Amino acid sequence: MSLTKNFLLGARRFKPAWMAFNLAHWRGLRGNSEHYRRFGIRRTVLGSIAHRDISNPSDQIPWLDRPDAGGSLAQADLSPFPGEVREKLRGWPEDGMVVLDGFYSEDRVEAMREDLRRQMDAGTVDFHYRGNRVPDSYKHSEVIRGALNDPLLLGVLAFLLGREVRLFQTINFFEGSEQAAHSDSFHMTTEPVGYLIAIWVALEDVDADSGPVFYYPGSHRLPYVMTEDLDETKPSKVIVQDKGPAYERKIAEIAAETGIESVDFLPRKGDVLIWHANLLHGGRAIERPGATRESLVAHFFGKGVLCYHEATERPALIEA
Repeated sequence: MSLTKNFLLGARRFKPAWMAFNLAHWRGLRGNSEHYRRFGIRRTVLGSIAHRDISNPSDQIPWLDRPDAGGSLAQADLSPFPGEVREKLRGWPEDGMVVLDGFYSEDRVEAMREDLRRQMDAGTVDFHYRGNRVPDSYKHSEVIRGALNDPLLLGVLAFLLGREVRLFQTINFFEGSEQAAHSDSFHMTTEPVGYLIAIWVALEDVDADSGPVFYYPGSHRLPYVMTEDLDETKPSKVIVQDKGPAYERKIAEIAAETGIESVDFLPRKGDVLIWHANLLHGGRAIERPGATRESLVAHFFGKGVLCYHEATERPALIEA
């Protein structure tokens, strides 16, 4: 690993560095003060934050996470959505995911791919320090931003969360992530819990040997895993520990104990997978050398909730 990558990884866990960054972005974080008071968080919005700091957690979980979700959904007005979408939505409380087949047309997918390459050629976006992903292309691409603000898509996401959503980040992949099973809620966390939702857009057909996404249907109903559930030592005032190995071990144990079988997602170009904040998912190993798996991932927060990163103990900076 290069010195630059080592520095960036270290800086992500160095609390004073993030306090300086937060101070520079005070305007974007000061709105958290109201949330901190409401949830009993006794610290400055410029500092670190973790689930253990919340002394007054909320029980206002998304409507489709509640025990009566099935009945509520049966009585809900689904008329704004096309018939095929209505049928897909009915499985959300049980599965924690929805697949919208052929949501984006061939032309729209190609437009997104071409604009991403133009932005990369122009140097406005580049690979993340992890090397195999391009972050936040939507900030520079009107084409990608427009696709993610599709009225039908936003309507579906708002329906599933029970409130309007706002785009938080995007990640473009050119090949499979080969990432271990995880829940997005550990990396992008909300209070009340559950107000994150994600989509995965297939920018090309995906084969079984190209490292497809896999997920565990129904795993969103498992308890949320937070730092206090890991085998971690006493918190440091200066350094946030690297929680990755302990977290992955914990998730692997949970997945094995549940007996839920994983499912590979083998989409066609233009298909969209929507998943719950707590759905366990990851990336299979790439079995065919040189295989690509071009895709676009986007994460959306529900409006009006506290957003932070449990993994790195940072408040989320949400741009206007």
